[in-house]
Order: sequence, then structure tokens, then C-alpha cells
Amino acid sequence: MLLVREYCANIFFVFVIHLRFHTLLLYCPSLSSPDNIMEEIQSQSDNYRSSSSSASSPITKLPSSHFYYLRKPGSLRNPISFEDSPDWDDTDVELKVEEGRDTINAATTTASPSPSKLNSRSTSSSSPPPPSPPPPVARKISGASIVWKDLTVTIKSKRKYSDRVIKSSNGFALPGTITVIMGPAKSGKSTLLKALSGRLDDSAKVYGEVFVNGAKSSLHYGSYGFVGRKNTLIGSLTVREYLYYSALLQLPGFLCEKKSIVEDAILAMSLNDHANKLIGSHCCTKGLSKGEKRRIAIARELITRPHLLFIDEPLYHLDSVSALLMMVTLKKLASNGLTLIFTIYQSSTEVFGLFDRICLLSNGNTLFFGETLACLQHFSNAGFPCPIMQSPSDHFLRAINTDFDRIISVCKNWQDDNGDLSSVNMDTAIAIRTLEETYRLSADVAAVETMILRLTEREGPLLKSKGKASSVARIAVLTWRSFLIMSREWKYYWLRLILCMMLSLCIGTMFSGLGHSLLSVEMRVAAIFMFISFTSLLSIVGVPMQLKEVKVYACEDSNGHSGGFVFLMGQFMASIPFMFLISISSSLVFYFLVELRSEFSHLMYFVLNFFMCLLVNEGLMLVVVTILQDTFSSISTLVFIHVVMMLSAGYFRIRSALPRLVWMYPLSYITFHTFSIQGILENEYSGVSFAVGEMRTVSGYQALENVYDVSPNEHSKWKNLYILSFMAICYRVLVFLLLHIRVKKNVSLFRFVCCKMKINVAQ
Repeated sequence: MLLVREYCANIFFVFVIHLRFHTLLLYCPSLSSPDNIMEEIQSQSDNYRSSSSSASSPITKLPSSHFYYLRKPGSLRNPISFEDSPDWDDTDVELKVEEGRDTINAATTTASPSPSKLNSRSTSSSSPPPPSPPPPVARKISGASIVWKDLTVTIKSKRKYSDRVIKSSNGFALPGTITVIMGPAKSGKSTLLKALSGRLDDSAKVYGEVFVNGAKSSLHYGSYGFVGRKNTLIGSLTVREYLYYSALLQLPGFLCEKKSIVEDAILAMSLNDHANKLIGSHCCTKGLSKGEKRRIAIARELITRPHLLFIDEPLYHLDSVSALLMMVTLKKLASNGLTLIFTIYQSSTEVFGLFDRICLLSNGNTLFFGETLACLQHFSNAGFPCPIMQSPSDHFLRAINTDFDRIISVCKNWQDDNGDLSSVNMDTAIAIRTLEETYRLSADVAAVETMILRLTEREGPLLKSKGKASSVARIAVLTWRSFLIMSREWKYYWLRLILCMMLSLCIGTMFSGLGHSLLSVEMRVAAIFMFISFTSLLSIVGVPMQLKEVKVYACEDSNGHSGGFVFLMGQFMASIPFMFLISISSSLVFYFLVELRSEFSHLMYFVLNFFMCLLVNEGLMLVVVTILQDTFSSISTLVFIHVVMMLSAGYFRIRSALPRLVWMYPLSYITFHTFSIQGILENEYSGVSFAVGEMRTVSGYQALENVYDVSPNEHSKWKNLYILSFMAICYRVLVFLLLHIRVKKNVSLFRFVCCKMKINVAQ
């Protein structure tokens, strides 16, 4: 029986080694000859044979129905990775550190393998030696060590800080390595990552110590990069354009330097083939895949050439091929000296083999920290060995994920061909306690403590903050970028332009031919009311794009690339040409069809009044979108607000006759329709008189007295225009405050209300 087990284990192990080296050869063709690779496979098989034979002894106390990943005791600290390739004769890499400068990519000079090397066993020893490769180019390493000691994170509940999300976690990450934080959902992975990068909300408190290069210091701008779980990109820009505008926002200096940095980032993330493609879908053009968008988000953070890079779920919603390509790219970044720390839920066997260290969490407790393949030995020592036909990450999560207890309760009466469902009968609570206790008593804890002591006993170079672009430069960049986005997004302004012109045409033709008698006054008031109210209501179609802009701002502001004032100024200045285009085109169609006053000054006032009305409406939309941060709820709320404003605008019932409480004060005074319609009517009927019979005339103010509430002052129309301008400014100021309250804390009223409703339902 033992011979059969050993034979099957050897076959599978050779298959895994073949698969791993074929993967490396696929993405790293500069590896050495196949003969040396086969020798390495044979040596790995010998190591596994010795370990499997020792594992088969009764001392290990392992069930006989499983095969396991076990390692030779002497090779426990040497996980298989790119560095374990048998020979690197064809790849010469030289890394050098110099103060004050760093780059993303290390130089790798690859020489073509010679025929004598590929056929070393079939050629004579007198064959000429292969040509020597060119001398390598020295590059700089941009990594930094980070250590966390007794790190505890508590989240504020209703009354006090009681929920401990992370409990006394210890670990470290070194330059040139990949450190993975793994665990089931709600185990504290993202919280630990944000605690290390200083990205936690104000509702969380952090206890313990975090060292960067041996010193207790916070991470400054430009010294680290953080990539969130969701891709917040601009789909109407190409990859090169998006990264170039990000470089202009992040870095000071000359344009030529920023272009070279962008090209380095594109090359580092293997985006050369997609550099000139649009990120999102546009008309009939299909956008980039999720994996490519994920690499763009990482390339955006590489622009500042950080020392540390934190990524929350880099393989989130990626298929196996995209996940493997992402991990090979990240492995290449780490091999150039960058310190990589990211969270992951689970991975395939090939991806798992590319990790250097793993921090395994469950309910905030650290179940293991150490080298990747040592984690397999840890589970085996605890009595939970990994079956030979199962992915290690799947096995880890199966053992520590409490959600599997529900599956056990559902499947407890089921049976398969071999009897009970033995693969799902593990008690996760017992497994977690056993793994935690085994890790506490193991030598891995002492090794981690020793490494932490070595990394913190002497301070290294401090990571200084890197320079930013000036506020004026960022406003100019955001203005031009927003202008480019608006010109390409047909749903943003072009659709609004078409709808407003069609609506103006419909209202104008319906109220055309009214004449200029006293009887036409009431009909013209109705036409102006419908034009102002319905064109403002149609502007709601721009809510989805405004929501995207707010999300892009939230992402850029969290990384220090933008700011509230810079964002508002850029968005406002970029929207002015499009708003003016909508106002002048719609106004010309409506103005001449309804036959308003033909003087040029009156026409320009009408255009300017409608333009200010659109700016006020744009500010109102930004306020609602910033508060709710949800498309459906924002549109519904805006429709309700516009209907209420139409009711209190003074058309259906004259404003002086409105109920004073609520409808007159304050609704009629905060309704922009009121002042816009008042200004247009005063512009149209000021200084105009109508003949009533042969002896009597009626002024325009008297004609409007029972139709709409206007002022008899000749200059009151300019007062209404000033009020509209003031309202537009007030809405922008309100948005500025909300951006710091809601967006910066990543809180929306919609999510808050939904959370409260869920809590009440649960109670």
C-alpha cells in the first residue's frame, strides 16, 4: 500500500514540477537549457521521494486516505519560485543602489542560446564557445522593508471601540519579495493592508508598531502606492493618455521626463500592445478586459516610482489565465527590488507557487506567517495535510473558513459512493484553534520575531515625500482632461444637446404664431416656464457621468493626486464651453419660434440667463450625486426635487399667493426656476405697453400682474441674474464641503440608510 501511495505521489509531483517550469518557460524564455531543467526536476523528485517516505511512517500520524505536499527538512526555507530555476546563464541581471534615484525596471540582458548549449550531449567538446553577452546596464532598486509588531486594529461600534478586527499580528515584508495576506471573507485582510499603508478610516484605531526601514515613521506621498479593489478608471481615454494625465497630476518637472516615466510604467506592466486602445467601450469598440484594467491601475501607482506597493485583491474577478499573467507581471516587478504586499482570497497552484511569504488570517487571528511552502508543512504538522490533488489555497480556506459549517449541516445526511462525505466533515472551529496553537508553539514564531528584531535594531534611510505638481498645473490638467472626456462621451453632453434642441423645437412650434397682443402674454409665460423647467429636467441624463467623475476624484484624492478645489475648478471650467453650446443652440431655436423681442441685447440676456440656469442645475446635480453616490437614487431624488421646484416656481399659483410656510419660505426662494423665469419675463416685457381700446394702454408689468410675479424695476432682471450666479457658486461650495465629508471618508447616504435598514431587519 505504501509503495502504491509513493508511486502515485511521485507521478503527481513530477507533473506539478513540469507544469511549473513550463509556465516559467512560457513567460521567461531566457531560462536555461532543457537538460538542466530535467536535472532539477529529477532532484525535486528525489527530495519529494525522501520526504514522502518519511511522511509515510506512523510517526507523522497522517490518515492513509490522502496524499500530501511535504518537503525535505533541509529545503523547508527554500520555496520554489523564479529564483529556483536551475541555471541563469542566459540572463544577466545587475542591480545597484544609488542614493537619490530609483527606477521601475531592472536591466535584463538576454542572449540567444547557442546551438552548442542546446545540443551539449550530441556535439563534441571542441565546439566553439557561445558569444559572450553584452555588459548589463546598472539599474536601481526601489524597495523598502516594512515590519509590523503586535498590530491590533479596533473598529468603533455604536458606543466604543470594541470590535477587534486584527489581533496582535506580527510580520514583515522585504524588498524584492511578494508578501500575501490570505484568508476567507471578513477575516481582516483588507484592514491589515490599510493599517500598514495608513489608509484606515477615522472610525478605526490602530495599536502596535509599524517600522519602515527600521524606523517608526508614516509613509509619505510618493514613497508608496496603493491600489484598491475596484478599478476606478476613465474609459474614454486610451491607456497612454490616462497614465500621461496621471503623471501630470502626480509629478512636477518637465513633460519629456514624465513621458519617459509613463513608457516605463507601460513596459513594466506589459501594456505595450494596449497602450493606444481605449480603456472602456466606446460606440462599437470593445473595451479592455478586467485583467488589463487591473494592470493599468497598478501602472498608475508606479508613476511615482514607489518603494512599497500595496494592492487589495489584484486577482479580483480575474479568470485563471489573467490571474497567472498578473502574477507573472507582479513577480517581475518584485524581482526588480520593489516591495509588494497584497491580499488574496484564493489562487491556483501555479499562482500559489509564485508567492514568497504568506500571512494567513482568520477572524483577525494570525494562523501562520512565513514562507509559502512552509505553510503546507505547518498544516501537515497540525494534522490537516493538503491532499495531493487539491490546490493549497483551497485547502487552507477549506480548513479555516467557518462558512463551510453551513455546508456540513446541509450535507450531513448525504452520502457519496464511498459513504459519508468525508471531504466536508471537518470542524472549522477546531481547525482554527489547532492551527493557531500549533503556530504559537512552532519555530516559525521565533523565526519571525528574530527577523523583526534584526530589521528594527538599526534604522535605515528614511522615505521622504516626493514633490507634487502645483495647484495651477493640476487645475489646467484636470480642465483639459475633463474637456477631452466630455467631448468623447456622447451621453454626457452631446445627448443633452440633441434632447434640448429637440425639446426647444417642440415647445417653439407648439407656441409659434402667438402675435404680440395682450392675449399672447399668458401663452408666452407658459412657453417660457416649460422651456426652463423641462430643459433643466432633461439635464438629469448626465448623472451617470457625473457619478463616474466623483468616483475618479475619490480614487485620485485618496492617493494624493487631486483635491476638492482642484477637481471642482477643472470640472467647472471644462463644462463651460459645452454648457454655453447647449444654451445658445437651444435658445436660438426657441427664441425665434416663439417670436420674443428681436433686439440683440435682449437675445443675449436670454442666452446668458439660460446659461446660468444650466450652471445652477449642474451644481445641484453634483450635490445630490455626491451625497447619494448611486445612480438610481440620484436620478429619483433629482426628479422629485425638480417637480417640487416647478410647483413652487410661481406659475401654477402666483408666488405672492403661495402658502407662506414651506412653499413660499423657503422653497420659492431656493428654486432657481423662479429667478430665471422672472428675469426672462422682465427682459421681455420691461418698457412694453399694450393698447386696450382706443384711449387706454397697459404696461408690460400690469399685463403680467395676474400671471406671474415680477418686479416693476427696470434693473431687476440683472438682480435675478446675480442671484443665479450666487446660487451656482453656493452649490459648488456645498459640493466642496461634501467631497471632504462624504467622499474622503468613502461614505454615502444611500449606503448608510441601506445599512441601517439591514440592521433593523436583522433585529
